[in-house]
Amino acid sequence: MKKINFSAGPAILPASVLEKASDAVRELDNSGLSILEISHRSKAFSQVLADTESLVREIMGVGEEYAVLFLSGGASTQFFFTAMNLLNPEETAGFLDTGSWSAKAIKETKLFGKVDVIASSKESNYDHIPEGYTIPEGLKYVHVTSNNTIFGTQFHKWPETSAPLVADMSSDIFSRRIPLEKFGIIYAGAQKNLGPAGVTLVIVRKDLLGTVERALPSMLDYRVHIKGGSTYNTPPVYPIYVMMLTLRWIKEQGGLEAMEKHNEKKAKLLYDEIDRNPKFRGTVTNDESRSLMNVTFVCTDEADTERFQAEAAAAGCDGVKGHRSVGGFRASIYNSMPYEGVETLVNVMKNFK
Repeated sequence: MKKINFSAGPAILPASVLEKASDAVRELDNSGLSILEISHRSKAFSQVLADTESLVREIMGVGEEYAVLFLSGGASTQFFFTAMNLLNPEETAGFLDTGSWSAKAIKETKLFGKVDVIASSKESNYDHIPEGYTIPEGLKYVHVTSNNTIFGTQFHKWPETSAPLVADMSSDIFSRRIPLEKFGIIYAGAQKNLGPAGVTLVIVRKDLLGTVERALPSMLDYRVHIKGGSTYNTPPVYPIYVMMLTLRWIKEQGGLEAMEKHNEKKAKLLYDEIDRNPKFRGTVTNDESRSLMNVTFVCTDEADTERFQAEAAAAGCDGVKGHRSVGGFRASIYNSMPYEGVETLVNVMKNFK
């Protein structure tokens, strides 16, 4: 492609996935039908669902104690979906408040139970992951947002707690290895590392379900979707298909260990340039909080901002403008971003100096 896609999401996809996905729009596997046309009850799509779940389980090491679901509504729906299914009114969920998305999850959870904000970096505009906190006993679960696209921070050490973790991993799922046994629920919108917008991956430990007293609408009950195999209603067929292709690509690259090394290498290249170049400054205040997915930085002289934006665009770097909450620049370097793409941006930074 002529442009290098640094957008925070919907984000870059592997070229091979785009090619296969476009072929399937015309015709799926010599079926005479487009992937956009096939029935969600068809044998062809049943195989897509089975293959996608199998890849999730294989690549992440997900055991049978967890259900794997493909739902609609994005991570924003899971903010309240998780609370509805896990939290009784008299029970308390703990939260680590690390950005806009965790703040929204806190707001939604308060509709269904009690919330204890254990630690927050809000006072410093979420420029780091909190440290030095103690998680109290007796919490139903502890919620984290593993990576923060807006502020460029990421958990590299998971909270120590006896409660199950519930994690919004929308922007870094399948980018690295994780200790799955710590998590009760993981949810992720697909549009960063897994495919196009429209499907949400949910991994839920089945023994946590069925403990709430409230009546749940069928569409908001994990157990209904588990029983229906993610087809209680018509699922997002095409996004699931592209997720399957993307997971195959991740497996071909060497799985999560290879993805982790690839992402660390790209991030190091970019952070090293930010740190050595006097024209730029990172917005995250400590190295331990820096995201491997979303690198945020500003010009040390604000007057340079528009000129650097123009030079990056001229070099084909698209989507590097920072979120309005932080300003400056944000380079989203998800799994599919090649090392050469980051090199291009770094060369623009070097020439700018």
